[in-house]
Amino acid sequence: MPELPEVEVVRRGLERWVAHRSVIDAEVLHPRAVRRHLAGPEDFVQRLRGRHIGTPRRRGKYLWLPLEESGESVLAHLGMSGQLLVQPHEAPDEKHLRVRIRFADELGTELRFVDQRTFGGLSLHPNTPDGLPDVIAHIARDPLDPLFDEDAFHRALRRKRTTIKRALLDQSLISGVGNIYADEALWRARIHYDRPTAGLTRPRTAELLTHIRDVMNAALAVGGTSFDSLYVNVNGESGYFDRSLDAYGREGLPCRRCGTPIRRRPWMNRSSYFCPRCQRPPRAAS
Repeated sequence: MPELPEVEVVRRGLERWVAHRSVIDAEVLHPRAVRRHLAGPEDFVQRLRGRHIGTPRRRGKYLWLPLEESGESVLAHLGMSGQLLVQPHEAPDEKHLRVRIRFADELGTELRFVDQRTFGGLSLHPNTPDGLPDVIAHIARDPLDPLFDEDAFHRALRRKRTTIKRALLDQSLISGVGNIYADEALWRARIHYDRPTAGLTRPRTAELLTHIRDVMNAALAVGGTSFDSLYVNVNGESGYFDRSLDAYGREGLPCRRCGTPIRRRPWMNRSSYFCPRCQRPPRAAS
């Protein structure tokens, strides 16, 4: 699934091309694309018509379009293959086009939700007082959020008594970090993915957060990580951070620090990539 950098790239594109436009019509081409909107496709379309879109927002991996003066937002769940594309009206429909949103202006572009695997979708939800769709109110702030509380995060790690990669992927503790950037940040910090969180000191937590921010900002600078054509920005362009990865996907290749071959281990229906020399496993995980 796309992680924070990929979602932020999409958010920035939507801010440029979609913010402050008025919806004249919408079309749901596949009901599964709005299955999280429990009132159904017709209600989704009717409640969008005539609405003005505010500045797109994001928390972690979650992206939404606030609807001005309505107290609601369109929450976009990209899933495994969801794409939000800004296309000219005359552009041919994509093979897996699921939802189309047209605007009441003469810019000549429309917003399309394309999803090959139909795991993602769009839905309308009331906002909390903080402006978040209510269904994601439990999601923690992400490490690029100016209001992210490092001390509170460290205390939560110590209380959680889990292992560090599990904690990084727990969106109620810290949002936006997925498998790719967890492996990259842990490699930079020289921390094994199975290290218990209870033993992390405050300086070690702060160092890890610095590496998380650094790797995410580096990914943002090149449009995120795209291993195939599914992860793209609103103009359909892929990111290039996969060319700069130090750990993820590099099984058998030499560690860029010490030359030891990178290893891959099955982990929670995923894979963890690490350097066995730079990231020594704790005794229980050896």
